[in-house]
Amino acid sequence: MNTHEAKIVIETALLCAQQPMSIAELRRLFADELGAESVRALLDDLRIDWQGRGVALVSLATGWRFQTVPEMAPFLERLHPEKPPKYSRAVLETLAIIAYRQPVTRGDIEEIRGVTVSAQIVKALEDRGWIEMIGHKDVIGRPALFGTTRQFLDDLGLRALGELPPLESGDAPAAADAIEQRMIAFDQRAETVAGEAMPSEPALSGPTLSEPTLSEPTRES
Repeated sequence: MNTHEAKIVIETALLCAQQPMSIAELRRLFADELGAESVRALLDDLRIDWQGRGVALVSLATGWRFQTVPEMAPFLERLHPEKPPKYSRAVLETLAIIAYRQPVTRGDIEEIRGVTVSAQIVKALEDRGWIEMIGHKDVIGRPALFGTTRQFLDDLGLRALGELPPLESGDAPAAADAIEQRMIAFDQRAETVAGEAMPSEPALSGPTLSEPTLSEPTRES
């Protein structure tokens, strides 16, 4: 198989895939006879081939996929007018603190936000595949440490945490705003060529933060 034929195979697989494909998965197309560097070179060629079109080949945390470019969003929204789910401030701030400060415990999150973190919010974020327990803090009680997942990066169109929007201030509301803006921006280009949009599960529920004080935590019900 020559280079041109191999590139067509990879292109076809990616166009049909519902999820990003890793280098290892793409190598299996060729029974691992094609090396990882060769696959990367073909992917780079494909990315150049698709430049200037309505669809682009992008690299994410878990692999490569084709997705529509932002300029196509106004047109595609006419086919799918539904709006992406809205997330409560409690959910966004909890997720943002984990993303920017990880690894963190629930106690760390509560200290930053000034409110008790509902177990329902943590579970919902785990069920969504955005956070996971990555260990235990070496203190009395050994509380769980949480971090974000590769799924979180994929869903926000990121390859690494370093691509998160920079913060002008380090507080939880600013971090939540940065995460929310990234969600909005990526929702506009989340259509994949295979026809699967970004997951649009019901919005995670959670109360609105109402100016709690850091010295006197309140409970979210």
